[in-house]
Amino acid sequence: MGEANGVLVPEMVARQLETLLEAGNYDGAKLLLQPVQEVDAAEAIGGLPRTLQALAFRLLPKDEAIAVYEYLPVDVQQSLLERLRSGEVLELVEAMSPDDRARLFDELPAKVVRRLQAELSPAERRVTAQLLGYAPETAGRLMTTEFIDLKEFHSVAQALELVRRRARDTETIYALYVTDGARHLSGILSLRDLVVADPDARIGEVMTREVISVRTDTDQEEVARAIQRYDFLAMPVVDREQRLVGIVTVDDVIDVIEQEATRDIYAAGAVQAGDEDDYFQSSLFTVVRRRVVWLMVLVVANSLTFAVIAREEEILSRVVVLAAFIPLLIDTGGNVGAQSSTVVIRGLSTQQLLVNGRRVTVLREALAGLILGLMMLVVVVPWAWQLGGEPMVAWATGISLLAISVLAATAGSALPLLFARLGFDPALMSAPFITTAVDVVGVFIYLRVARLLLPALAGGAA
Repeated sequence: MGEANGVLVPEMVARQLETLLEAGNYDGAKLLLQPVQEVDAAEAIGGLPRTLQALAFRLLPKDEAIAVYEYLPVDVQQSLLERLRSGEVLELVEAMSPDDRARLFDELPAKVVRRLQAELSPAERRVTAQLLGYAPETAGRLMTTEFIDLKEFHSVAQALELVRRRARDTETIYALYVTDGARHLSGILSLRDLVVADPDARIGEVMTREVISVRTDTDQEEVARAIQRYDFLAMPVVDREQRLVGIVTVDDVIDVIEQEATRDIYAAGAVQAGDEDDYFQSSLFTVVRRRVVWLMVLVVANSLTFAVIAREEEILSRVVVLAAFIPLLIDTGGNVGAQSSTVVIRGLSTQQLLVNGRRVTVLREALAGLILGLMMLVVVVPWAWQLGGEPMVAWATGISLLAISVLAATAGSALPLLFARLGFDPALMSAPFITTAVDVVGVFIYLRVARLLLPALAGGAA
């Protein structure tokens, strides 16, 4: 049986599970799923044909089924809701964590959401409505309301008893929060601090009063950076009146980091980000629609390049070998610009760029472009001279490469910073955009340099 370091591989579990279900061996399927971790069970069930997913899901024990359901992809969650009986659906949705339930409702049709909300218990309905009332991709939408809050007048012994009672119904107990009578956040302490404290001491004596928190309208990416920066397991979320309303846990932050990184990669590759992050689950029409925009931009850019070349047709017709080096110039500018834009966009995403400063970063990239251009000039001039047999063509190519390298590096670093300053996603200043812009300008520079050397070129061609 497929195992890796004693752990069942989800793909192998899915294949074996499918075989057992098709054979009607439900007891064997139950035994197969028993030692499997919940996240692996979710992946295995998600890999089954749709007709078998609900059957496999029903084989799970009730408590485990709820945890597995929260790990399933959204499309599988929706499919199960359609195949399970209404009573099973309500029990499943009712038992979900509030944040996971809100994310599921985000993906469901409005009619289905209204029906499910109406059937929830009053307490769960109120919590779900509260989370759905916050803007998407904010701390309020991401948080869970399942946390343990203590009071300063509690003794450590009382607090420990409270933690024991509420631990099963709380997403995390490792970070404990202290609030006053109006639910204002006044302190924090870890479970470790609570366990080692004197049982007779008051919570107000052992807690930390300097609490780092985020507001409900804080962007989810900023929340992720804060948790990463301070190595928190959870981040408290407060409203405008500084009342504690929820916490964002590290497992949700990992999902946010993956989601944001996926979007940045799509943008850097000139693939428009959609509402769904899973590109490979998108329809063929959606795939084409996301990628066609930049292809249309390339058509427009090519028109500009054509206009530049047509304007300098005289030089190209007299010294045809000039045209042979245009691809080299275009590729060099595109590569240098793409490299600069990639490191700057990544620096903005991780906030490492803020350490050096924006101007210093642009200057550094421009100097890097200058050094790269000089290196290319030293290598390309003799190479082009040997290939083309014309020294002035070689010098025109080398000088143009130098200018294009500096321009591409400067533009590649400055344009993402400009977009960020204007409030746009800097990833939109992606490699294809920089490449397209530098292509046009690079050809213009090359042919203008050639025109300056026209007397020598004309003499060599005669």
